[in-house]
Amino acid sequence: MSTVRFGGIGDEAAPDLAGQIDALRQLGWDELELRTVDGTWIADLPLPRVEETAATLRQHGIRTCGIAARIGNWASDVTDDPAADDRELDALGTRAALLGTHRVRVMSYPNRTGLPEAEWRLRVLRRMRRLADRAHRGGLLLLHENCQGWAGSSADNTLDLMASAGGPGLRLLHDTGNGIPYGYDGFELLRRTVGHVDHLHVKDAVGGGEDTRYVLPGAGNARLADALRLLTARGWHGVWSLEPHLATRPHEGLAADGRTESGFVAAGRALTALVEREVLPHSPGWRLVPGGLVLDVPVPRPADGREGVVSDAG
Repeated sequence: MSTVRFGGIGDEAAPDLAGQIDALRQLGWDELELRTVDGTWIADLPLPRVEETAATLRQHGIRTCGIAARIGNWASDVTDDPAADDRELDALGTRAALLGTHRVRVMSYPNRTGLPEAEWRLRVLRRMRRLADRAHRGGLLLLHENCQGWAGSSADNTLDLMASAGGPGLRLLHDTGNGIPYGYDGFELLRRTVGHVDHLHVKDAVGGGEDTRYVLPGAGNARLADALRLLTARGWHGVWSLEPHLATRPHEGLAADGRTESGFVAAGRALTALVEREVLPHSPGWRLVPGGLVLDVPVPRPADGREGVVSDAG
């Protein structure tokens, strides 16, 4: 049976673990994606604190569906020392095991130094192949997000990445809202790459570029309902992880300062309403259950031969 579980990036709701758990409880969800706790990235969190975090989540019946790394993100550059990525990946391997997950979000390096496109591509692919191999040998799965970086800038580049470095150590994380600020059709990117997608970030936005404004799911121009219908039509299963960006955008120095102010719970309720209103009526066999969706009947195998079905998120 295919299932979709609703969850979210915790620090979008509150900086502290208690606040993150409280937001999930209000929504009736039990999947938490960890990026920071009390402003500290998980890779930097002392091991005793990670063990404490894992125990607290178990007590509340919450699973860790993934961890966000800084590898290749908006603050990095493709010319940075690869040893820093190795250290972060090693640190996350230990922490992921304690937290009961093997999934690590990465990106594919901005080009702040202005390298020619061909050189940027070669450097990214070299680094990503190496990281994916290292991750696989360490029992991890890297999930590349379509954000800042070479492979996130177009469907062609994303498919190039998967052809060159994809495999047991590297799959895709699709963010539904990233096309708005970065100037491409996010739904079209998903349509072309969906067979490689193992995880979803849910956000919506209006405007574009520096004028991007993030809004509640379903209130923007990211074609969010189209994306969710595409996934249900394929019998996809995994986690739809809420990242509303209403108050928390780390790359812009914005952090949630409380459970209500973040808008996370309101965004979660808007997502559920959108699913009921615009997704389920077009998704035969799917129904809402506490914390997500289930598919009661099989769907036809996609024409591309890939089901887009993920391994267990825990």
